[in-house]
Amino acid sequence: MGAIAGPGDGGTELPRPPAPGHDLERAQRAVRELLLALGQDVDADESLRDTPARVASAYAEMLTPRPFDARTFPNDEGYDELVLSRDIPFESVCEHHLLPFVGLAHVAYLPGERIVGLSKLARVVEMFSRRLQVQERLTQQVANWLVTELDPRGVGVVLEAEHMCMSVRGVRARGARTVTSALRGKLRNDARTRQEFLSLAHSGR
Repeated sequence: MGAIAGPGDGGTELPRPPAPGHDLERAQRAVRELLLALGQDVDADESLRDTPARVASAYAEMLTPRPFDARTFPNDEGYDELVLSRDIPFESVCEHHLLPFVGLAHVAYLPGERIVGLSKLARVVEMFSRRLQVQERLTQQVANWLVTELDPRGVGVVLEAEHMCMSVRGVRARGARTVTSALRGKLRNDARTRQEFLSLAHSGR
């Protein structure tokens, strides 16, 4: 059985720099115009007066990943079993409706000659989720990053998320979760290894 890790390894949090390309004043003006277009009197209602600034700051935060050092290390001990980080919480913003989707990621790889710190698996999920996204693309991007950076023998990524665009509008399917997966290498081609990953990712449910 492979190693199982939580969402981080206790590393030092890195400060978040100002996001390049974010024009908060312009975003505030746009939010204000949106509220006015929807019949909300921003000037007369005191509780709405600071809403444009709050919304602009909230979206800037949701669309700004923290930087991290993606350094990898030699697999000196020759570890050749599955490494799985399970139940990594993540949140992203649907590019179709600008509403959040929130869920858990399960990320695994079969090491080759390089390994990566366990907290980096969570940071990779955050790096790709903190942007306008669709869940299918996010799943593939995390898997592709691991393949490129580690050249592992296999990669498995499963994302489970609830989408507010389904929960609070349209079909209003509250509690419905969307599951996507991306399998590479031995986790795609070897049935036993694939089943081990899927069983570990969903154990305890």
